[in-house]
Amino acid sequence: MSGLSSVVVVGASVAGLRAAETLRDEGFDGALTLIGAEEHRPYDRPPLSKDLLIGISEPADVALRVRGDLDAEWILGDAAARLDLRRRVVVTESGREAAFDGVVLATGSAPRRLPALDVEREGVVELRTLEDALALRECLRERPRVVLVGSGFIGVEVASSARTLGADVDVVSLDPPLIVAGTLFSDVCRGMLVDHGVRLHLGRSVAEVVGGEHVEAVALDDGTRLPADLILVAVGARPVTGWLDGSGLRLEDGVVCDASLAAVGAEGVVVAGDIARWPNPLFGGLSMRVEHWTNAAEQGAAAARTLVHGASPETAFASVPSFWSDHFGGRLQSVGLPGLADRVEVVGGAVEERRFVAAAYKGEQLVGATTYGMVRALMPYRAALARREPAMTEA
Repeated sequence: MSGLSSVVVVGASVAGLRAAETLRDEGFDGALTLIGAEEHRPYDRPPLSKDLLIGISEPADVALRVRGDLDAEWILGDAAARLDLRRRVVVTESGREAAFDGVVLATGSAPRRLPALDVEREGVVELRTLEDALALRECLRERPRVVLVGSGFIGVEVASSARTLGADVDVVSLDPPLIVAGTLFSDVCRGMLVDHGVRLHLGRSVAEVVGGEHVEAVALDDGTRLPADLILVAVGARPVTGWLDGSGLRLEDGVVCDASLAAVGAEGVVVAGDIARWPNPLFGGLSMRVEHWTNAAEQGAAAARTLVHGASPETAFASVPSFWSDHFGGRLQSVGLPGLADRVEVVGGAVEERRFVAAAYKGEQLVGATTYGMVRALMPYRAALARREPAMTEA
């Protein structure tokens, strides 16, 4: 899209910041506005459950550097409430209006919630923002009895951090830990949790929070009662798209986009990060939505290029999804979509040493690879996925 004179970026996190930077790099010299629900300028979220939580990092350490030449207006602590495509304005919760020729939607995700666990109740918390992490850090310093509900990335990372700080930890989850990475890696993670003194209650859910003014315990669906001073709810995330209801955009577990991250059926609207659902050319146009830091950063830049130059084969976003998780002194890292696999092969290291790499195949097609502690061995698989190679026989 040429002739842009004003762009609004909705979402002041890594995807929004990378979009703003790329707009300037691509020659956009018009009015640039960034809108953020939080009062902070952009910061890194991955450390919130790890280094920041255990006190190795402080808020200044996780702040993302903002270029001096960005020349942008910041509207912070005032979340977007409505997108009016007819009038070409974003309306915030306070009623402020930001006009645009082009708009980047990058409002990220928010924690999923459970009916039995009201996060407004004292002692029941979630982890998404910097304030959440700092408040949780203060609680963990008292070495409380912690019940973690959920065993995905956040749940496992907080379990690791809480045990590092000496807290007593139970994990309640319907699913095995880190099952998104596959059964092999889930089993290894389960062993790590047990070895570090975390008690697991798998296949279970919370029926009731027990206590009056203060949380005292959690009652599970099988009648088990777990003493608790603090309950952390970490059962996944949902895309923040409610503010787009009635906008005319297609919303299907995210904002539906074309391969260049342009919102389907809307002019001058591009999408990046956790809310973008797009057909990834590297996986045969498979529709996907990815909730990881690397994807957010890369999509922010790609969406900005599409806004400036228009959607075309040259601006298609062909990405190898990747993620990492640090817990109990080890790093789990993955590339591609191993969840599509019907066959997983250990191709290096040793599972019993918790240091290995595994390749994931669907038929003879390489679809992903994952490792504990052997990042270099993972790199050839990432390169093969980027080249759309059908298979690799050697690591």
